[in-house]
Amino acid sequence: MTVATWSPPTARQRLAILRATRTVAVVGMSADPSRASYFVATYLLSSSCSFGDVWFVNPKGGEILGQPVYRSLDELPQAPDLVDVFRRAEDLPSVAEEVVATPGIRTFWAQLGLHSDEAVRIVTESGREAVTNCCLKIEHARFAGGLHTAGFDTGVVSSRRHPDL
Repeated sequence: MTVATWSPPTARQRLAILRATRTVAVVGMSADPSRASYFVATYLLSSSCSFGDVWFVNPKGGEILGQPVYRSLDELPQAPDLVDVFRRAEDLPSVAEEVVATPGIRTFWAQLGLHSDEAVRIVTESGREAVTNCCLKIEHARFAGGLHTAGFDTGVVSSRRHPDL
């Protein structure tokens, strides 16, 4: 598939991706609580989220939120199903190359405001899914019943988890 024929996944396709995802790597994880990656990571680690393992990737290494931070995708204990990217748009192609070089990763997911035609080309030509300009936390919460389609709080408070997420 070329970038010319690629179109962003529909809501149903994004739901299917989330349903198939059990492990996530957050690339570009920051220890700064004011950064989006930190906020999303706290959600991914919460009991309301259905992902099994969540790993953090940052070249600095260390520890964030009590979790080890790996310096690259190839240092992870296993290949994640999905890589959630918090890097500048110009860095997306190099992350896409790392995703393609790591067997077992199915989805490259670039956060809100992030898109690169080159990264999409690299990922899709390798047979993997690409999602760009979309927040993993917002999408998961929306499909789990906690957010409106625009990403806003619906005011629905429930202890029940969506059975499919």
